[in-house]
Amino acid sequence: MSHTISHALTIAGSDSGGGAGIQADLKTFSALGAYGMSVITALTAQNTQGVHAVHPVPPEFIAAQCDAVFSDIRVDAVKMGMLANAEIIHAVAESLRKYQPRYVVLDTVMIAKGGHALLDPAAVDALRRELLPLASIITPNLPEAAALLECSEAQSEEQMREQGRALLAAGAKAVLMKGGHLAGEQCPDWLITPELELNFPALRIATRHTHGTGCTLSAALTALRPQRVDWESTVRDAKAWLLQAITHAEKLQVGQGIGPVHHFHQWW
Repeated sequence: MSHTISHALTIAGSDSGGGAGIQADLKTFSALGAYGMSVITALTAQNTQGVHAVHPVPPEFIAAQCDAVFSDIRVDAVKMGMLANAEIIHAVAESLRKYQPRYVVLDTVMIAKGGHALLDPAAVDALRRELLPLASIITPNLPEAAALLECSEAQSEEQMREQGRALLAAGAKAVLMKGGHLAGEQCPDWLITPELELNFPALRIATRHTHGTGCTLSAALTALRPQRVDWESTVRDAKAWLLQAITHAEKLQVGQGIGPVHHFHQWW
């Protein structure tokens, strides 16, 4: 699709601090040559120091946003982030089944960096049952993978691979297991599909400014997949770009807590 600008839709929560959620997704889409659209699932009162309040959007209004976008604009890829509760998950799943976008990236957002729950614990089953089968790829970190599988958190790369395979068996078509929670200097990510298991190693960058990294990576996959031939090249290019966004995060000097990554590091 190199001759056409890709159209990417994010279905996620708003971050008033601008570093994660809808705001991070739209910045990522723009940085990577995709036209961005949004369906907002929740409003958060949030800054670099944490999430202070969450206001979920009514499911019927989420469905109305989806209908408005899909009925008028070509959607090449969809990214799902914060979905808050089971009713919202059901509304989003209904829209995806109705419109059947080609690529669907599910970022299994459950807990904010500061520990605030972004998904009702009772909704994990709805996420597993309704959205896993609709996703082209899911991007869990280690606590999220453990929650989806109702098991203990992976402590090694071999356990990461085992859990990735278990998530395929649970209905996912491809899994990017994110290893940032593993101890050590490396942050290994594993791409697990029915055909292959690929390691994407990366050195841990010495910075506290990592707010929105999960949102940003899944948004990068969403922007790039229509422009690439497969998930392997998509993941490689998304991770390389994110590495630079984290490396240059110090330049932004946003907030007094965990600052955002630098989505526009190529330009300013």
